[in-house]
Amino acid sequence: MRKLMMAANWKMNMSLADLEGYIDTLKKNRNVQSGDRLLETVLAMPYPFLFRARELIRGTRIRLGAQNAHWQERGAFTGEVSIGMLKELGVTEVILGHSERRQQFGEYDEVVAKKVQTCIHHDMRALLCVGETLEERKSGQTFSVVQRQLDAVFSGLADLTKLVIAYEPVWAIGTGVSASSAQAQEVHRFIRDKAKQKFGDAADSLLILYGGSMNLSNVRELVAQPDIDGGLIGGASLDASLFSQMLDAVLS
Repeated sequence: MRKLMMAANWKMNMSLADLEGYIDTLKKNRNVQSGDRLLETVLAMPYPFLFRARELIRGTRIRLGAQNAHWQERGAFTGEVSIGMLKELGVTEVILGHSERRQQFGEYDEVVAKKVQTCIHHDMRALLCVGETLEERKSGQTFSVVQRQLDAVFSGLADLTKLVIAYEPVWAIGTGVSASSAQAQEVHRFIRDKAKQKFGDAADSLLILYGGSMNLSNVRELVAQPDIDGGLIGGASLDASLFSQMLDAVLS
């Protein structure tokens, strides 16, 4: 049986004071204390909060995540942060290839693939984001886009041990419009099938998350689908109480 994962992506939000109050609230949830070991909780936050967060989550089952990283170990890359630096801070998972990085910062498939490879080389988990725009969906390109994004990464991997995939239809991110459970399941099944073609039965254990306006009202229905293993949560994760309720909901 696959585990479930709920990963909060705070994007460029919150403050240091918010961080402390948030984690205080989240610590009250049994799932981040001893809890159900079928559920993993990840908080992916802005870089400046990572050092303090490492102290605040000590003794809990919360895992520390970052939202991006450079593929090089060091060098003249002003403003960038290496995966090795993040590992020193206690980060265990890194979101890579998020649609906002692809669209707003020009990260193309080959760049994302190099980042994933470096992340896995450091024995950290890569949360790879894939998904189509509204125009691509309307023109029937959903599966070709997702396959292109997967192929770029899969070609450089030996196995799936340190990979998590998040399907995030770009048209559903931050819009309040979520893919239906059937739409999401269809693409999740496609992703698992493609992973199986490359890596065999190991794909049965691959975690595939849904990211696209997942919230308290739709989380149960989405996670009930056979190939949806949790969520990469944006806006709904900024409220600690709401996110805590979502953790409970996926196990109910």
